[in-house]
Formats: sequence, C-alpha cells, structure tokens
Amino acid sequence: MKLKTLTTAIILATVPMTGAFAAALDRSGQSIAAFLQPGNYFEAGLSVLDPTVSGKTNITATNPTSQETGDMAGDYYFPSAALKLQLNDNFSVGLIYDQPFGADAEYTSSNMFTSPLGNTSVEVDTQSLSLIFGFQPTVNWNIYGGGVYQTVKGSVELQGTAYSGTASPSTGFAGYKANIDEDGAAGWLAGVAYQIPEIALKASLTYRSEIEHTIDVKESSIGTNLTALPVPGLINLNANKGSTDITTPQSVNLDFQTGIMANTVAFANVRWVEWSKFAIRPYAFGKASAAIGPAVGQPNGFDLVAYSDDQISATVGVGRKLSEQWAGNVSVGWDSGAGNPISTLGPTEGYWNLGLGAQFSPTPQTFIAGGVKYFWLGDADAQSGAQFNTPASVAKFEDNHAIAYGLKMGYKF
Repeated sequence: MKLKTLTTAIILATVPMTGAFAAALDRSGQSIAAFLQPGNYFEAGLSVLDPTVSGKTNITATNPTSQETGDMAGDYYFPSAALKLQLNDNFSVGLIYDQPFGADAEYTSSNMFTSPLGNTSVEVDTQSLSLIFGFQPTVNWNIYGGGVYQTVKGSVELQGTAYSGTASPSTGFAGYKANIDEDGAAGWLAGVAYQIPEIALKASLTYRSEIEHTIDVKESSIGTNLTALPVPGLINLNANKGSTDITTPQSVNLDFQTGIMANTVAFANVRWVEWSKFAIRPYAFGKASAAIGPAVGQPNGFDLVAYSDDQISATVGVGRKLSEQWAGNVSVGWDSGAGNPISTLGPTEGYWNLGLGAQFSPTPQTFIAGGVKYFWLGDADAQSGAQFNTPASVAKFEDNHAIAYGLKMGYKF
C-alpha cells in the first residue's frame, strides 16, 4: 500500500474547488493543503462557478400574483496560488492567495416599483494573503501558524415592494444603495498536522481567526420613503454618516487522507464557519432600521444581511493513480447552509455535490489537474432584513443547481 509522497500530493491536487458554492458568503474553502506538500512546491489554479438560482415570489396583499424571479445568481470565477519553501528539515514557510468570501447576485425586472424584488443586487469581493511558518520537530509532525491580510469591498442595492413601505412587513428601504470601498485588515491562523508518508496518511487541523474591518460605507436612499416612516422627518439616510464594522467569521478546517490500497487514497475534509455571528448593518441603515424596527416587531432594528446558523460542510472521496502520468478521483460533498429562511441576497440552503477530477503529469515534478462538480442546491425561503428571525418570507426558491469547473497547475522543485 506504499505510495510515493509526491504521487499522493498530485492525486489530491485534482480537487481544486473545495467550497465553490458554500453557505452564506463562503467561497474558496480556505484550504492550506499546498503548505503541507513535501519539499518546495508551487501551484496556481482557477475555479469557475455557473449557478442557476430562481424562484417565485409569495402572494401578498400588494403582490396578488406570484411572479418568477428569473435567474438571480451571477457567474463568477476565483483564482488561487500558493508557494511553499522547505528551508531545512525543521522549518518551512509559505504564501497562500485566495478569495475566501464573495457574492454576486442580481434580480432584474421591467418594473422595479411593482415587483417584490425589483432590481435588487449585491456584489461582494474579498482577497486574502496568508503568510505561514511551520516547525517540523520530527518527520511526522508539523506545527504551523501565521498572519493573514484580507481585503473586502462590495455594493448592494435594494429595490421592489419587498423593501418598500407598501409591503408587509413595511421597511421603506426600496431605493437604498450602499458602496463599500476596499478595506484591508489582518487576522491569523494556526494549526497542526500529522503524517506517515509510507502509507500516505496525513491529517491536519487549522483554525482561522475572524477579521474585523472598519469601513466608511457610502450610503444613499434616493427614491425611498425613509423620511416618512414611522415618524415624518425622523430619519434622513443621506445625512447620517459614520463607520461600519464588517467582521468575517472564524473557521476550522479538518483534513484527512490515507492510503487504502496500492496507488489509491481516501480523503476527507470537514469545515466549520461561524456565520451565526456575522451581520452587516451599515451606519445609516442601522439608524433607520432602529427607528422603523419597532413597527415591524424588531425593537432593536435589523441588519442588512445576517445568518441564523453556523455552516458545516464535508467532502469525502477516493483518488487513484491510473498510470505513471494519469490519476483521477471522485468525491461527494455536503453543506448545511446558514439557516432557513435566508437572505434574498443569497437564497439557497446548503447543497449536495458530486465531483470528478483528473490530472496529467508530464514529468514527476509537474502536473495539470482539472475537475468538475455538480451542485444540487437546497430549497430556501428568502426574506428581507426586517423579517430576520421570523418565519416570514417574500419568495421561495426550489430545484436549483450549479456547475463548477476548476483547473490547477503544480510544480515541485
């Protein structure tokens, strides 16, 4: 059952899309597998996601006929890269670049004033660079940690009767816009890994801290009736200026692999992300929601985006060396989602997926790997921020799916 270490590394590298369509804003899966490769190692990859997410609006007094939302999920891609240097038998250093969190969604309507979701849209982009130092007291153990620098930027626009003062519950936020200028902040990670190279066994546990951004969000409310609810003149969204805290969540990744027969490895990943404590409440939006909140059963106001549950996801699979140059794998994945009902800005509750991967090694030191995953996305009830922590919703999304593609190139030197 003995496998060469490099061969095992290449087999597992055919899974380039760990968290391509995960709960809440989770995107890359924040893997550090590249840092745990033997010797000096470099890789670069690109993953592309093509989701199809549509639903029907609920029938209400102001929406007497259920309407199709159309496909509101945008296609997106995210690159990744990693460099790992083994300085000597006991010390290593690495750099990992990825885009850990993000969102891209837009509802389109010919009449934003009569459609419940109008032309509501959201876009969130993050980038992350992790500098990791490792200490290997023996060939079996690796203790590592380091710093993480992360940037975040985004924009959101709320349109439609689901956010207007005419819908139930009334919020008066139709026409609200927010632009989040790019901001950078620091965090940290730490972990431990254990391996037995002779049987291709490797296990690692990695913790990543939350990262807090303090940003001056540019907010506007052109066309809203916020100055009329619930007391005339109480809130002028355009005149309220202040900083906004956006804290990306802490997470834990558990990775495991082992040889199970000649030229064959089994692998698994389990990930936990604390989305239940994540919320975005821009400064002026918060002032307005605090004033309007009591009228809709939210005495402390409400958030622009929030989630009720933590995310748990898992992937299991088998990789096999088919020849000196070819290897492949098959995997199954599951994601719990971050609660249901869920925000209209990301109306899916978890997924199941099936993945296939293949890799070609023109030399023992290099490989090109590709993979595809099909996602069965969980049904969800979508709700506005004013409805959070209630069973109320504005639309239902069912029978949706996504396809992800990935390509990765690696080099051992």
